[in-house]
Amino acid sequence: MSRVLVVSPGFHGYGHAITESLKESGHDVTLHVYDAASRREKAWNKVRHELPAKVRGTESLFSEETVTRRAVDAVRWTRPDLVLTVRGDVLGAGYWAAVAEQTSHSVVWLYDELRRMHHDVDMLASVARIATYSALDAARLRSSGVDARYVPLAYNPRITPAGRGPAGAVTFVGARFAAREQLLRALIAHGIPVKAYGRFWSAHPVDRMRTWRLADPDPIPAGRDVPLPQAYAIMRDGAATLNVHGDQDGFTMRTFEACGIGAVQIIDRDDVAEFYEPGTEVLVQHSPEEAVELCRTILADPTRMAVLRERARARTLAEHTLSARVRELEEMW
Repeated sequence: MSRVLVVSPGFHGYGHAITESLKESGHDVTLHVYDAASRREKAWNKVRHELPAKVRGTESLFSEETVTRRAVDAVRWTRPDLVLTVRGDVLGAGYWAAVAEQTSHSVVWLYDELRRMHHDVDMLASVARIATYSALDAARLRSSGVDARYVPLAYNPRITPAGRGPAGAVTFVGARFAAREQLLRALIAHGIPVKAYGRFWSAHPVDRMRTWRLADPDPIPAGRDVPLPQAYAIMRDGAATLNVHGDQDGFTMRTFEACGIGAVQIIDRDDVAEFYEPGTEVLVQHSPEEAVELCRTILADPTRMAVLRERARARTLAEHTLSARVRELEEMW
């Protein structure tokens, strides 16, 4: 049995899910959530780091020194045989040096494109084998002589959906980007009932303060941030749920979660065919106009999507669970 240290952001509890999958494989696993913070520390970070970052136009929301020091302590305290770092681009050189000193078996799993992160690829490659959700990044890295592997994201079936979602609405759960807002506004303009979820959509005063928004003169119908179990229910119970990637080349976790929970997913990429059969397991739109027509068809008779829902869920449970992806990461060790 190997001692494994998982070093992960707290984002939607994915680090916990990876930890449980590794335990299933017989490992002794410790999880370190590198951006975990108390309420007091979160408030301090908001003023000390996030507000200056907003003014400067950067994305640094936490002190690199703090998260690095804590991650180094976790490595030294755990003394792991294997280290799996998830994303990790806010961790400084001291962390990677500690990993190199402690073990020769290290993997980093990236769920964003390299161009959006702050990794020193040469340094990273000298310490860890690289797994990435981006097939293009994996190919570029390999062409440069870097040991890299394409490992897509996945669905976590251990999570039980909580509550009920809006049965007659087309939903979106996630961050607010221009392409996503454009699509939602186009649907609304054509009379499609839409509801978005997340703090960047929400008009709640607390969410406006958290996202530094003073006003929203033309709001989209929205709910607040929801935990992942509730997001699962929202996607499952809606008439359909949207997945908009824009210029991402890796597939988001939502791609697999929406299908895994048995939702009717409308996605913006033909290459989803790598994972799901368009038309029978997932629906693909290429323009706002096409998305409007798909939504109208679904809303006219929601029951006609029952078979698609069943097929999407069955395919996901068979091929695209987080446990399946963790087995791929284990092979890299």
